[in-house]
Amino acid sequence: MKVYFGFTVAGDRSAVPMARRIVELLEEMGHDDAAQLDRGITPQAVFERDMNWLSQCDIFIGEVSGSSFGIGFEAGFLLGGSARKALLFYRREVEGRVSLLITGNTHPNCTLVPYTDFAQIEAQLRHTLTTLQ
Repeated sequence: MKVYFGFTVAGDRSAVPMARRIVELLEEMGHDDAAQLDRGITPQAVFERDMNWLSQCDIFIGEVSGSSFGIGFEAGFLLGGSARKALLFYRREVEGRVSLLITGNTHPNCTLVPYTDFAQIEAQLRHTLTTLQ
């Protein structure tokens, strides 16, 4: 199964520690980490590579607690142009600062998961990825 994981890189960085934990869990579950691949390539190469990965993934998983045009773009690209699933996590305490286009998303292929701790993320990830396999 191909998983595309996105999180805020240039925007609000408060969710980075949780994003790292999600990446560690995905790696533990047998999925690769692509973060190191971004170093040393042009922004255009990152865009082309990521659009290719989004086109090929089975599911898009995003940590959307921080403000990020990129995450919204990726989620919109996937949900608007395919039948693939999106699983979007955000911290409950920042829900009022997350874009209403995210928290109000009613797309049938999008699952929103507000969380207060990592155990909720882990349970949802394990359930969703097991169900898709």
